[in-house]
Amino acid sequence: MQMSGIKALVEIVIQLGMIWLTFTAIQGFRLERFFRQPPKTLPLAIVLLSTAIGYLCANFFIGFINAVSQLPGLLR
Repeated sequence: MQMSGIKALVEIVIQLGMIWLTFTAIQGFRLERFFRQPPKTLPLAIVLLSTAIGYLCANFFIGFINAVSQLPGLLR
């Protein structure tokens, strides 16, 4: 029971970290310079896009970590 709580905490940290990482990466593109008048909802679009991409990347890394942790069972 204790191990599943730690695993859940690690997954939450990975997901929030990846969302933050993608948010800072998308902000680095400075998307507002591509518009003559940037839409007022551009910050919201950046947050939603970074959440979606960060969630997908985090799920990839969590799945990869889970697959690697299952590899010792192959050698038994």
